[in-house]
Amino acid sequence: MREQTMNQPIGTLATAAAYQSPGFLRKKKRWNEIFIQGFLFFCGFVSILTTIGIVFELGKESLLFFANPDVSLWEFFTNTRWQPSIGEFGVLPLAVSTMLTTIIAMFVALPVGLSAAIFLSEYSTPKVRNVLKPVLEILAGVPTVVYGYFALTFMTPLLRGIFGENNVEIYNTLSAGLVMGIMILPLVSSMSEDALSAVPRSLREAAYGLGSTRLETAVQIVVPAALSGIIAAFIIAVSRAIGETMIVAIAAGSGSNFTFNPFKAAETMTGYIARISGGDVGYDTPDYNSIFAIGLMLFLVTLGLNILSRKLSAKYREVYE
Repeated sequence: MREQTMNQPIGTLATAAAYQSPGFLRKKKRWNEIFIQGFLFFCGFVSILTTIGIVFELGKESLLFFANPDVSLWEFFTNTRWQPSIGEFGVLPLAVSTMLTTIIAMFVALPVGLSAAIFLSEYSTPKVRNVLKPVLEILAGVPTVVYGYFALTFMTPLLRGIFGENNVEIYNTLSAGLVMGIMILPLVSSMSEDALSAVPRSLREAAYGLGSTRLETAVQIVVPAALSGIIAAFIIAVSRAIGETMIVAIAAGSGSNFTFNPFKAAETMTGYIARISGGDVGYDTPDYNSIFAIGLMLFLVTLGLNILSRKLSAKYREVYE
C-alpha cells in the first residue's frame, strides 16, 4: 500500500489532499474583491475603448482633410502660412506658436516648481507643509478662463510697461506663456514633492553623517534619487501646456503668425481649434476638417511624450529594499 502511494503522481496526491482538507482551510470567494477587480477591469476597458474611439474619429475626419486636392502632407508640415480659407495649409505657424508658449511656461514652472518641491520636502516642517501645499494646489483649481483674462488684463499691461507699448502687442505669446507656467506650477511641485518624499530617510542620514549640508543633500542625493518621478512630472507638465486652450485663445491672439518673437500675437493649435469650432464654419469645409487634422497631431505629440515619460522613468528609476 505504501509503495502504491509513493508511486502515485504528485498532482493526484495534492488533489486528494485538497478534497480531504477541512472546510475552513479551503479557499473562499471574496465577493468584495471580485467586485472591485471587475470594476477596475471595466474602467480600464472603457478607457481603452474611449482612446480607440478618439483615434478613429480624428483619423476619419483627418482623411477628409487630406483628401482635399489642395492639401498635401509636404505642404502641411513645411508651409509657413496657415489660411485654409484661401488654400494655405501650412501648420508651422500654429506649431511654432504652441512650442513658444510651452517653452516659456516651462521656464516658469520647472525651476519654480522644483524649488518649491525641494523646500516642502527638505526644509519645511510638517505643520508648514500641511499649510503651504494645499495653498499652492489651489492654483490648480482656478478655471483656465480666469487665467486667460488675468494674462490679458494684468500680465500684458505689466509687460508693456516694462518693455514698452511699441514693442509688446496687446495679444502676445509671452504673457500667455508666463501665466500658463503659473497655472501648471502646482502640477510640477506636487508630483515632484511626492517623488522627493518617497526617497528613503536613510540616504539623507548617510549624507548628513558624511558632513553634507542640507542643500548638498537635497541637490546631490535626494533629487538624483527621485529623478524618475521628477522627469515624469516635467513631461506631464509639458503635455498639459501643449494642450492648454483658454489662456492662449484669450491672450495669445487669434490669427496665425509665423514668428519666434514672444512680443507678437500668434495663434496656437489649440487656440485655432477653439476659434474654428466655436464659429460659423460650415461642415465638411477645409476649415472645419482642418481642426481634426490638428487635433490628431496634438494627440500624437501627447502620445509621444507619454511614451518618452515611461521610458525615461523606467531608465532612471531607483529601487530601494
